[in-house]
Amino acid sequence: METKTASGRTEGLLTLFDMQTTFFERAIEGISEKDTHNRLNTKANHVAWLTGALVRQRYLMTSEVNPELKQTGDELFKDNKGIQDDAKYPTAAEYLKDWEKISPIAREVLVSMDDEKLDSEIDMGFMKMTYDELLSFTIYREANIIGQIALWRRLLNYPALRYD
Repeated sequence: METKTASGRTEGLLTLFDMQTTFFERAIEGISEKDTHNRLNTKANHVAWLTGALVRQRYLMTSEVNPELKQTGDELFKDNKGIQDDAKYPTAAEYLKDWEKISPIAREVLVSMDDEKLDSEIDMGFMKMTYDELLSFTIYREANIIGQIALWRRLLNYPALRYD
């Protein structure tokens, strides 16, 4: 999908964004609901939490222009909450529905970021960074989370993530 971005600085990020949109769907494909909560007797974040955290990032990308949009299970991730041992997280199907809803909106936000907006600063309360830095981190973290889910696929005896 070829798209002209408002800034040449976001072209590479858009390529990664588009790839990760597809990879996410494949990463959670076929994992049972029971296994999405399986931590294999570790303290690691399970697939259900990782999936929700990833979906949350896409919603956060749009929050400045669409603050009313909320993901399923929003309260579980609000204010950067970590994994909650006794919480029941949304299903993979619910997360996928949220992902499919928010991804085109988040993509448009990324496409429309011009140099002035990219250079402007955002105060996150605990630190300040430019939108360029925030978007770069967000896209990096998406890849990181998808990689973690891909590892969980193998640890839980599912086929490897498909990249075709």
